[in-house]
Amino acid sequence: MPRWPVGICTSAKRLRWWAKWARGTIFFAQCNLNCVFCQNWDISHPDEAFPEAGPERLAQIMLDLQAEGAANINFVSPSHVVAQILEALPIAVERGLAVPLVYNSGGYDSLETLRLLDGVVDIYMPDAKFWDPQVARKLCGAKDYPERAREAIAEMHRQVGDLRLDGTGMAREGLLVRHLVMPEGLAGTVEWMRFIAGLSRNTYVNVMEQYRTCGKACAMPGIDRAVSAQECREARQMALDAGLTRLDERCGDAAKKLLERLMNIEGG
Repeated sequence: MPRWPVGICTSAKRLRWWAKWARGTIFFAQCNLNCVFCQNWDISHPDEAFPEAGPERLAQIMLDLQAEGAANINFVSPSHVVAQILEALPIAVERGLAVPLVYNSGGYDSLETLRLLDGVVDIYMPDAKFWDPQVARKLCGAKDYPERAREAIAEMHRQVGDLRLDGTGMAREGLLVRHLVMPEGLAGTVEWMRFIAGLSRNTYVNVMEQYRTCGKACAMPGIDRAVSAQECREARQMALDAGLTRLDERCGDAAKKLLERLMNIEGG
């Protein structure tokens, strides 16, 4: 099995720093989407090569993060390296990995790939980005994104169900869907909220308000501005109107902190 780039520092000192501030997060470079407004462009599409890791190294990274106190292992942008993750996991489990596994993707996942993860992943945390195929083609380079994401999110829900918390309020298993509010309604919020509610009105949904002009967005009319407070209020109302019952009750930084508490991921 080939090695693959991971966005995590490899020295012991830097690994401790990463574990402290990102609690179990492992970024994989070379995301399978090409969002023009990506806020993590330096990781998802780096100009320089990231450190590479084979199965033994990735397994040890998971164990090191667990030893540092990580409450879960959070795989970010893992869609294109699932086979390699599955090769590393038995090694890590045999050596004592016991925390929940989080699959944190852009939602552009194939059913075939997700079915390999049935019974392996504890928490799915996908994005629900765009509803309109033409918008998806323009903004993330994947015209079939809406169809693939709907299929993927439905399969994720089939596998793990609604998000469940333990007695301390920590997320332990289930589905958590993120939806980034876009200017001019380009994300298709009303359609996405109705779709998600159709899976379960108890789906935990994070309606995110932090869109800003990153990457190429500043030169693209329509997305060359932040979302307004009115657009954010309308998006939340669309979720409520769809019948969704588990939304972040706080906005902005407070909502981010609530999500971090649920996942035990400290903000930097």
